[in-house]
Amino acid sequence: MARLGWFALSLLVVGLDLCSKLLAQTLLSAAPLAILPGLNLRLGYNPGAAWGFLAWAGGWQRWVLAGLALGISLFLLTWLYRTGGKPRSLCCGLALVSGGAIGNLYDRLTLGMVVDFIDIYWRHWHWPTFNLADAAITLGGILIAWDTLRRPVG
Repeated sequence: MARLGWFALSLLVVGLDLCSKLLAQTLLSAAPLAILPGLNLRLGYNPGAAWGFLAWAGGWQRWVLAGLALGISLFLLTWLYRTGGKPRSLCCGLALVSGGAIGNLYDRLTLGMVVDFIDIYWRHWHWPTFNLADAAITLGGILIAWDTLRRPVG
């Protein structure tokens, strides 16, 4: 896939993330909606970073985390441009992470917090609620790490 296709993937992630969050805010509440065993949809808001880190910080974290997301997104998009579209696993990872970061950045700038709605659990243990942007960031990070680890050293 050429550079333009990878940038399109990044934009697709942003679009899907923002649409899913809008639907979540419109249709869901804090009460869980059971989808499958081990999967609920439940509306939540996270003013902090991953797993609520810095959620208690009083508001300054909004701008620090937004600045980090903007800087990281610009770095990753520049890296993506410089790859020329190959290798595919690296480019896909960069597109997914940048798209997810931009999706969460939008929330942080407009709402002051990130909308979360995917609740995975086992019995009484719940993974921290997350969203499509978080899933894209995680998958993209795995692809970037995999591409990096499989390259020869030297």
